[in-house]
Amino acid sequence: IRTILTELQRIASHLLWLGTHALDIGALTPLFYCFREREEILKIFEKYCGARLTTHAFRIGGLQYEAYDTLEKDVERFCQAFEPRIKDYEDLLTQNRIWLGRTKGVGILKAADAIALGATGPVLRASGVKWDIRKAMPYAAYDQYKFEVPVGTTGDTYDRYMVRMEEMRQSRLICLQAIENIPTGPIMAKVGKVLKPPPGEVYHSIEAPKGELGYYVISDGTVQPYRVRIRPPSFVNLQSFDYMVKGHLVADVVAIIGTLDIVLGEVDR
Repeated sequence: IRTILTELQRIASHLLWLGTHALDIGALTPLFYCFREREEILKIFEKYCGARLTTHAFRIGGLQYEAYDTLEKDVERFCQAFEPRIKDYEDLLTQNRIWLGRTKGVGILKAADAIALGATGPVLRASGVKWDIRKAMPYAAYDQYKFEVPVGTTGDTYDRYMVRMEEMRQSRLICLQAIENIPTGPIMAKVGKVLKPPPGEVYHSIEAPKGELGYYVISDGTVQPYRVRIRPPSFVNLQSFDYMVKGHLVADVVAIIGTLDIVLGEVDR
């Protein structure tokens, strides 16, 4: 269930990115198309936990809520309808001469530079680096499912677009596999209301839609953490922006920063 929810969230995130990115470059129609499909995902979230955006289902030791009766059918229905929708997006953009002119060869980030700058997620993979935490250090149920890690070749704005388009296809395939393998049994382990971890430190990260989202926690043996540090993908990916805009027009700045898919609130924090 965790894997299904996170992959649906990945699709929803990419749809929001695609619609607004296309709008920034001058294409209005994809925004309506993308929000149409995103709405169906938010309906599933709302039926599951009562919230459309702040899905608060995960807990240490399991989940807060049991899957509702038609969860599998709702996810399958969305996935089946979503496949031709992706083709609709590509019919509008992938070979569109205006789209190609605004994205091809614009904002190139080479693999070595992406690694040196700490870029992760689609930004890193578009530069040709095949690194995905779901494959490299599997968590949740990702080691049980078959999926590909899309990569680009030139690391330009167009490649970052293509990588995210393929990621939506792969997320759809993961969801279809996951709904066939939801086991029976309890959704929550017996965990005390107050956790008292032993002294030490740990860093754990996941492959969030925008890149690596990591948490570094230090424990001094009490119920309160000695220190917590969050590694957000938007803040780290943003430093590559300076490298990508040099030599381009001011109009290209909008296209380049759009493919970083940043959240300014996260950067400000």
